[in-house]
Amino acid sequence: MIMDFWDKNKMMRNLCLFSLLLHATMAQKPAIPNKPVAGPQVPAATPVQKWSTLSGNEPLVIARGGFTGLFPEGSPDAIGLSKDISTFLCNLQLTKDTGAYCLTGTTLDNSTTIALFDPKENTYNINGKDVRGYFSLDYTGSQIDQNVSVNQAIFSRPAFFDGVSPVLNVDALLEDKAPPKFWLNVQNEAFYTQHGLKVVDIVLEILKVYPIDFVSSPEISFLKSINGKSNKATKVIFQLLHATDVEPTARKPYGDIVKDLLNIKSFASGIMVPKEYIWPVKPDKYLGLPTTLVADAHKLGLEVYASGFANDFFSSYNFSYDPTAEYLQFIDKEVSVDGVVTDFPVTASNAIACFAHNNTLPQKGPTLIISNNGASGVYPGSTDLAYNQAIADGVDIIDCSVQMTKDGVAFCSNSIDLIGTTTAMTKFMSRSSLVPELQAKSGIFSSDLTWSEIQTVKPQIVNTQSDLPRNPAEKNSGKFVTLPEFLELAKAKAVAGILVNISNAAYLASKKGLDIVGVVSTALSNATFDKQSTQQVLIQSDDSSVLSKFKDIPSYKRVLLIGEIIGDAPRPTVDEIKKYADAG
Repeated sequence: MIMDFWDKNKMMRNLCLFSLLLHATMAQKPAIPNKPVAGPQVPAATPVQKWSTLSGNEPLVIARGGFTGLFPEGSPDAIGLSKDISTFLCNLQLTKDTGAYCLTGTTLDNSTTIALFDPKENTYNINGKDVRGYFSLDYTGSQIDQNVSVNQAIFSRPAFFDGVSPVLNVDALLEDKAPPKFWLNVQNEAFYTQHGLKVVDIVLEILKVYPIDFVSSPEISFLKSINGKSNKATKVIFQLLHATDVEPTARKPYGDIVKDLLNIKSFASGIMVPKEYIWPVKPDKYLGLPTTLVADAHKLGLEVYASGFANDFFSSYNFSYDPTAEYLQFIDKEVSVDGVVTDFPVTASNAIACFAHNNTLPQKGPTLIISNNGASGVYPGSTDLAYNQAIADGVDIIDCSVQMTKDGVAFCSNSIDLIGTTTAMTKFMSRSSLVPELQAKSGIFSSDLTWSEIQTVKPQIVNTQSDLPRNPAEKNSGKFVTLPEFLELAKAKAVAGILVNISNAAYLASKKGLDIVGVVSTALSNATFDKQSTQQVLIQSDDSSVLSKFKDIPSYKRVLLIGEIIGDAPRPTVDEIKKYADAG
């Protein structure tokens, strides 16, 4: 069945998609200058960057089935959102009458609505293993076209678009007036051939009719069969599966086959490998030492494409759940892969265009980046390591939530309760108490311990989600920082500014005899922050009376901390806030 795959279904238009489009578009635009410059505008010359890929060009973004991180594989929107920034990767499945479709895997089970059409599953032996499910070769192309739709195959991803679009037909896609750049990956060739489908002939016919940029397969016999018969413009790529998987032709594990790159070069111009072939991940989920695979392949003239990238798949603690950092690990090094295969092509494209080489970022705009207890996702919050990491990461303003000890030492910590942010429970559980003025549950409070006692415990990373632990190797690294040390660091590193948060002032003054406001004011004055305008000083508190104490120092900006989520505020309320705060 031939159809225009760029026709959009109205029901798929929603605010979520609009927000995603807006975010993706804005992320690629240069920042708007703060002030207009007088005189004629001459565009600044952009230096041509030399990439360490085999060709010297920037790495390719290869989208597995389009934008499959959001949409079902091969659906119109999955293709439409990735078409202009990536090469479309089609994992080929064939029907009994040689219909060619794009779906990852051996079966149709999770990725389609096939079970609604045919409740009967079959079992086939594939590469020595019995596989049960729904197989494309049990159906005709017309049965697939007329009765089956695509679903999101990964259940943790949105199911909003399930059952809306037909399974992607290769002919329908490539006969479109403006087809995407196309990569055909031939899966399970031996299986299809065993059941009477002449896969080599089918693929060669596709290569003859359509301009295919890449053709790949994990089966050596297939690649040798098309070697020299395909269009010279089509690159032939050998896909290596997981290292322990056995290749059906050589009957050797892929991890052994990859050691003989010279042999691979006799039938392919490049390789596609799981990213772990390049940067192995150790059992503790940290990166091991890199292999020399990319460099060795490039020496022989083989391109290397890394697969397995997805924003929502955990890879290694080294990346701190930041997919951009992971892409840069593979493309922004001494030797770069020639492309990445991903379910989120927008992220990969932005990593290459906006972050690689560390000099293609747009100029910083007026928005301030303020740390949250330093880089508290990498190291325990409010420690020396967390603050230095935040500064290294380019933060504008570092923050200190000031707490007081029993003997009057001011130090930085996210909470007056030390249970979550330190190992205090192991030593001071007997000192826990219930203080309704501070919180509804018992805690070990800094104002009940001396500074020397606090120094006997270790800081601790706070995991905001129990199933997503942060950097466990550095769980208790770093040392606590006093307020004077924090201010000294801010001056030494010449950060753009500081934010000092003051909480529980009334309780500390009335119950503990501790003047936290006076201590902060004195520390800032001793560090001469009240006598300069080079570095911004933000004083934050949820207590308006605290902010009022700093009204006579014009260089300080007072920030009202509002703990509740609000959608709007009437003008009289805003006017009242402006009497004692500059921001909120």
